[in-house]
Amino acid sequence: MSSVQVPSYQAGMDARFRAAARHSRLVRVLRIAVPAVVILSMAAIVSVSIFNPFRILAKLPLDMGNLVVSGTKITMETPHLSGFSPDGRPYELWAKAATQDLTDPDNVELTTLRAKVMMEDKSTMTMDARTGKFNSKSQMLYLYQDIFLQTTTGYEAKLTQADIDIGNGTVTSNEPVDVKLLNGTLLGQRMRITEHGELVRFEGGVSMNLKMDPPSPDASAQPESAAEPEVAPEPVKPRAVNGKRANAK
Repeated sequence: MSSVQVPSYQAGMDARFRAAARHSRLVRVLRIAVPAVVILSMAAIVSVSIFNPFRILAKLPLDMGNLVVSGTKITMETPHLSGFSPDGRPYELWAKAATQDLTDPDNVELTTLRAKVMMEDKSTMTMDARTGKFNSKSQMLYLYQDIFLQTTTGYEAKLTQADIDIGNGTVTSNEPVDVKLLNGTLLGQRMRITEHGELVRFEGGVSMNLKMDPPSPDASAQPESAAEPEVAPEPVKPRAVNGKRANAK
C-alpha cells in the first residue's frame, strides 16, 4: 500500500514545487518589468508638460512602494520619479498607483498623477490628473478626469480628457477646454497641440474674454492747459465837462 502511495505523493509534491517555482520566476520578472514600464509611463507624463518627448536614461532614480499581486494584475504603490530632462530641466513625478494586467501587458493604468517640471523661462509647471493609461506599444498616453495644469507665471488650464502621442509630440483633446490667461479666459470645445508644442489650436465655439488693465492715474491725468492770465479792466477815467456855466442875463 505504502509503496503505491509514495510515488503518487512524490509526483504531487513535484508538481506543486514546479508550480511554486514558476510563480516565483513570474514574480521576479514582474518586479523588473513593471517598474520599467512605469518609468516609461511616467516619462510620458513629463512629455505632456514640456511637449518634448525624450528617451529615459538608465538608472533613473525611481522610488517605489509595495508591489501587490492580485490575480493577473500587479500594482506598484506610490511610485516617485525625479531627474533631469535632456536639456537640463529638473522634474518630479508621482502617482498613487500603477497597475498592469498580465493579460494586457502593453497597457499600464495610472491613478492620481502629478508632474512638476521647470520650464524654459525658469518658471514651474505642475500637472494633475485623476486617471491615465499608457500604451507602451503605441507610445500613447491617455489622461482622464480632472486634468489641471498650472504655472507659477499665472496660467491655468482645465481639461477632462487628453490623448498624448509621445512619438509625434502631439496632444489632442476632444472635450471642452478652459484656459485662464494672465488677463482673461479662453474656452474651446477641442484643442490640438502639434509640432511638439509650437502650435496650439482651439476649435469649436471658441470664445475669449480679455480684461484690459485700467489706465494708471498718471496716464489718465492729462496736463491742464495753462490758463490765460486775466487782464484787469482799465479803470474808467472821469471825463472833464467842458463848457461855460450859463449865466442869466
